[in-house]
Amino acid sequence: MTEAELEKLKYPTGKLQLPETIDADQLRLWRENISGFPGKLATEVRDMTDVQLDTPYRPGGWTARQVVHHLADSHLNSYIRFKWAMTEENPTIKGYDENVWSAMEDARQAPIDSSVTLIEGLHARWVNMLNNMSEQDFLRTFSHPEFDRTMCLDRMVGLYSWHGDHHLGHIRYVKTLS
Repeated sequence: MTEAELEKLKYPTGKLQLPETIDADQLRLWRENISGFPGKLATEVRDMTDVQLDTPYRPGGWTARQVVHHLADSHLNSYIRFKWAMTEENPTIKGYDENVWSAMEDARQAPIDSSVTLIEGLHARWVNMLNNMSEQDFLRTFSHPEFDRTMCLDRMVGLYSWHGDHHLGHIRYVKTLS
């Protein structure tokens, strides 16, 4: 497999690219995408077999099952980070090693239904929070020790809008393999 082919498998929707300036219209589009994500995910995984779920999306990559559980882990962590940023001044958040989490038994072997359900409820709460944030709220920040930088909530909305689509691309690719 060529490096270009591997890169396409890693980033089926392309690498994250956020605009320099984020306006209200852009935030609205990202919120709508985050709102619609649970339904898209449920549709994509509805009829997947265990063989498909246990197929990696690229050599050395996670299986589709691990991707689904990662989405629940990642989006839950992001929701909590939003809550911290909304209730504290530039809190330092706790990072986590997504590869270690994805190697745990619950991510490697558990049925995906619990994570799909978790994402549905989580996104309902998250979108409610996002839809009630003011323009100033989106400028709130948290400090990420892993990247040694301050991160702004408006950019995090864009990141997680992209993140869902990014991993849906992995799941869709796995479905083409069988």
